[in-house]
Amino acid sequence: MYKWVDDEGQMHFGDKIPAKYQIKAHDELSESGAVIKHQDEKKILTIEEKAAIATAEREKQRLALIEKKKRQRDRVLLDTYTTERDLYLARDSRLEAVGSQIQLAESIITDSNNKIATMEKQVVSIEESKRKVPDSLHKSLANEKHQVKVQTKIMEKNIVRRDEIATQFNGYIARFKELKAEQKAKRDRIMRERGLK
Repeated sequence: MYKWVDDEGQMHFGDKIPAKYQIKAHDELSESGAVIKHQDEKKILTIEEKAAIATAEREKQRLALIEKKKRQRDRVLLDTYTTERDLYLARDSRLEAVGSQIQLAESIITDSNNKIATMEKQVVSIEESKRKVPDSLHKSLANEKHQVKVQTKIMEKNIVRRDEIATQFNGYIARFKELKAEQKAKRDRIMRERGLK
């Protein structure tokens, strides 16, 4: 049995609520007439309200995902590194590997530039003696210039990578310190609560 009020304010009882009043406030009654369940009036939302609710829900999910990823990163950080020193060693090892690649690229660039300078002198000397510069010399010169371009890009990419590694690990180290301080504070609080400190 249901109880509802119509648009004129008249109360009605019946085993079915008319469709137009189903979104209005109404009560479900027991056989003895006691209220079993009360249904408040359902608000009909505008398109803008629905869009705002959907946007808020998406933002809530986005923030929850960010928080979940942060917790996962924290867990991995604490599971992977035991001490701050471990982080410094890992950082320095990666920086050293990238530094070696930068040095190799610089060495190749220097070597190629020396070869280019030598070959350009040869070209000038050959042209001054009114002879034809061999195609192989032009080809070798072009190859060395191409090598300089390629190695310069590799070097620049590794310089960016080196800076990213330094920034990333400095962030890891700062977060690791925070997490360890939180763990210590938690342990100290538990000890105090147990009366052990």
